[in-house]
Amino acid sequence: MARRDPVSFLGVEYRALVEAELDWKLRVLEGPSSPRCRVDGSDVIMLCSNNYLSLSNHPRLKQAAIDAVKTHGAGSGSVRPIAGNMDLHLELEERLAVFKGAEASLVYQTGFAANAGLIPQLTDSGDLIVSDELNHGSIIDGVRLSKADRAVYRHSDAAHLEEVLDAAERHTPPYRRILVITDGVFSMDGDIAPLDKVATTARDHGAMVYVDDAHGEGVLGDGGRGIVSHFGLTREEVQVEMGTFSKAFGVVGGHVSGSRDLVDFALNRSRTWLLSGSHPPSVAASCIAAIDVLETEPEHVRNLWSNTEYFRKAVQGMGFDTGSSVTPIVPIMIGDSGDAKKFSRRLFELGVFALPIVFPMVARDRARIRTIMNAALSQSDLDEALAAIERVGKEIDLV
Repeated sequence: MARRDPVSFLGVEYRALVEAELDWKLRVLEGPSSPRCRVDGSDVIMLCSNNYLSLSNHPRLKQAAIDAVKTHGAGSGSVRPIAGNMDLHLELEERLAVFKGAEASLVYQTGFAANAGLIPQLTDSGDLIVSDELNHGSIIDGVRLSKADRAVYRHSDAAHLEEVLDAAERHTPPYRRILVITDGVFSMDGDIAPLDKVATTARDHGAMVYVDDAHGEGVLGDGGRGIVSHFGLTREEVQVEMGTFSKAFGVVGGHVSGSRDLVDFALNRSRTWLLSGSHPPSVAASCIAAIDVLETEPEHVRNLWSNTEYFRKAVQGMGFDTGSSVTPIVPIMIGDSGDAKKFSRRLFELGVFALPIVFPMVARDRARIRTIMNAALSQSDLDEALAAIERVGKEIDLV
């Protein structure tokens, strides 16, 4: 009998993705992430980076990384529970907790690792997780790793959340623990979760609240402190605030903030934290420097919102639909996936880098160009990008 090739399915399934135009074609950034950068050999205006405050190329962050390499080396040498727990990691967590107004913070290797590692440890058999229907894939994977029952409430619909929690209270046997999870800012649409209403509803049902604020940090709240600050909520109302250093902070890494008990529990139970190498000294030092910048240079957050308001108003004035966005994530709704991809390719030819978001990341008829504002974009940058957007919109007969 002929021996079957056990990996032949890989090529077959990949080619099916290509034929359906659902594969990722990676572009190459040739230099720093900045408002004007070089991608695939072309000079373009960057409109799709999560580097909201342009901190990834900030001189204070770069110098902090260089200094840390000189004093602490290139790597930590281990996972933190063994021999990779450096003073820089502890300093970062102490500074982050103060910045967030929390008792304690814990730094994970990535935001994905925080969600995948902590969510399944907070819940078990006999518990219930209630999740917003548009939550990020890392939350979905974290929920799937849990043995808890699962329920979904309609996107940002606190009234439906209450219905789900009312039903949960009638469950037999009673649930031991209920965890409500929501994104803070939803990355595809740029809308903000009604966290105040979610927190009130959860409190009334004795449920715990977990918010993924990856796109809210450095953007929302007092000085960019995030969605909990934005709504003026307390740590008694939102028990777990998860975030990332890879967006507005300009570096990389995930984290959670909350009570001291939360952090002690998480560092003892999250396998993604326990079994992954700790951040290189340069990364930890750059993250500390990013907090320094946010605390001492408030102009970056102001510029981000000024650019956002200018850009969104101009795009809407052309006749484009920007959906439910109220943040620096400004989707240009296209509808058809083919048109969205054509739109993106044409923009790149005109010197604007903005990617299409198509099925299965969004519904088949909800394809879009997801633009993301940056604090360092000048008005001339924005005007040049807007002119290209209007030109392509007319070429494809969308406006």
